[in-house]
Amino acid sequence: MTIDLRSDTVAKPTTGMLDAMMQAKVGDDVFREDPTANELEARIAGMFGKSDALFFPSGTMANQTALKLHTNPGDQVICDKYAHIYNYESGGASFNSGVSCNLIDGNRGMFKAEQVLDAINPDAYYYSQTSLVEIENTTNKGGGACWEFDEIKKIRTICDENNLGFHLDGARIWNALIAKNETAKQYGDIFDTISVCLSKGLGCPIGSVLVGDSEIMKQALRIRKIFGGNMRQAGYLAAAGLYALDNHVERLVEDHKKAKEIGEALSQLSIIKTVEPIETNIIIFELNAGVNESTFVQKLADKDIHIISMGSNKLRMVTHLDYTSIMHGKLLSTLQKVI
Repeated sequence: MTIDLRSDTVAKPTTGMLDAMMQAKVGDDVFREDPTANELEARIAGMFGKSDALFFPSGTMANQTALKLHTNPGDQVICDKYAHIYNYESGGASFNSGVSCNLIDGNRGMFKAEQVLDAINPDAYYYSQTSLVEIENTTNKGGGACWEFDEIKKIRTICDENNLGFHLDGARIWNALIAKNETAKQYGDIFDTISVCLSKGLGCPIGSVLVGDSEIMKQALRIRKIFGGNMRQAGYLAAAGLYALDNHVERLVEDHKKAKEIGEALSQLSIIKTVEPIETNIIIFELNAGVNESTFVQKLADKDIHIISMGSNKLRMVTHLDYTSIMHGKLLSTLQKVI
């Protein structure tokens, strides 16, 4: 039995999802004639209360498109030092849009409205122009942490007062909605653009969707084409997204419960220094200084349990659709022996 907790991206389509994909009605999406892709876009746009949505092959491409929609070359984007757009998108912000990132030193990937205000560049020609604030919910590098919605609303006010765009990297927004009992519409009312991922917690093989209102989104299709993201019979992939929305959102509570139980088990081990607070499906923990990280990871791998390093003696586990109760029991019993 292989237990893969490196990421929720390792989950494979279920039988029901595969059936839905094979039965999808399709057309040429470059001509905007794929009925299933159009249905997915309309449904997610409606969920967030936005007029427009566009299906993308990846969350990175959706985020990079959003950056380009909001900025001009030479502009500056405010984001957290843990932000995915800064750390894990291969320098795309500078390469694709010619922008720099003003990094806020937040807490677990989250920052305060006052920090945003302090990060806005003065209105002088020798400064780069601040044009966008970006946040990530849940925070990947922050251990699946969920933003407080009241703080997001305060940041929106600052964006309005300073003529700044506001983008949400919602790669794991579904986890946040379940954990905090919030709605997609609440987020749509706040953000100008939102990218949502279907291939993480929802278990789709591929795909993200960018939503926004028509004015900001009118160039999105062109930018997707420039980035090489236009697809033909995209409905086979979009059908997986529709199936996931119907069947895989509410079950995220199971992933969250297992993650918290793993955290409790880890906190009882003498070799563990700290376990970061667990709100959703990501567990980040730190080994004591005297414990060899590579040796610990290898001991688990020898038991066919696979996790990922975050560096500096920090490790990560992520629960997901394919992580079963049987696997969960094996992991918890194995942790007691890997000391």
